[in-house]
Amino acid sequence: MREVPIEKAVGMVLAHDLTKIVPGEFKGSLFKKGHVIKKQDLPELLNIGKRHIYILELKQGQLHEDDAALRLAATLCGQGITVSEPTEGRVNLSATADGVFRVKKDVLFRINSLDDLAVATIHSDLAVAKGAQVAGVRAVPLVVDEDKIRQAEALAQFSGPVMEVAAYRKLAVGVVTTGSEVYHQRIADRFTPVVREKIARFPSVLLGQRVANDDKEMIQAAILELVALGSQIIIVTGGMSVDPDDRTPAAIRATGAEIVTYGTPVLPGAMLMLAYLGHVPVLGLPGCAMYNSTTVFDLILPRLFTGERLKKAHFAEMAVGGLCANCEPCRYPHCHFGKH
Repeated sequence: MREVPIEKAVGMVLAHDLTKIVPGEFKGSLFKKGHVIKKQDLPELLNIGKRHIYILELKQGQLHEDDAALRLAATLCGQGITVSEPTEGRVNLSATADGVFRVKKDVLFRINSLDDLAVATIHSDLAVAKGAQVAGVRAVPLVVDEDKIRQAEALAQFSGPVMEVAAYRKLAVGVVTTGSEVYHQRIADRFTPVVREKIARFPSVLLGQRVANDDKEMIQAAILELVALGSQIIIVTGGMSVDPDDRTPAAIRATGAEIVTYGTPVLPGAMLMLAYLGHVPVLGLPGCAMYNSTTVFDLILPRLFTGERLKKAHFAEMAVGGLCANCEPCRYPHCHFGKH
């Protein structure tokens, strides 16, 4: 870059954005890159402490900060993410639909280990709304060696898209409510209303509900019936403890479902079961999902609505951040819970 006194800069083109800061009132661009300096601009330049401007003279193999940020963002983005216009070498990445944000943390670590590049994201596997910002990409210096971008592109090309937002699918849900006290109408069903409220946050339809006694064969039959009717997720409420009267785990196994996990390193929610009948996830919910506002159920339900098939390893990863602090009032998802 070539330094030019502002008195001699009239008619010249700015090589970068100039930032104006008024504490507590404003922070933004006074003049954008590409602005042609006019005589009336000189007092404003002096007011922000500028006595010189810089004319950018890029050499072969160099990129302007805005171009570097845009190119890096294009390298990182997969489905469901849009990129903003650059400002002062930064672009923002936002969700194009309601869904779950995913990022390959190992690849992002290697990219951020390169000099002159900075990429910050929200946590992986978080539910996001359409339009929510999920990442910011920044070129640190005004001029970036193109080789740095090529290195980042090579890392992303090898791994596939580094980040994406998987959109929710519209799914039919079947609910099996267990418990002799509910089956014989001795008490009201308080669990199903909780489940209804949670699945209503997603593009879902409640295909059907069955109420079963504490009987393995009855619970098993209810699950299979709802699958036959077209349910794409089955949620079985209650009967998940080690008490001999709790028959839900045995009933889920008896359907022939593939058991992913019975037990999770998440509190509350340790007694959750996840299994698959073909492509249909079958969830056995412990009683805490009825009493606690946030449990492991809230962590995995968004992911199931994207069609992601969860594995045992996904639950093992939840251990870090899997302890709810039971804050009053609950601040989820604006807390550490589930952030691994």
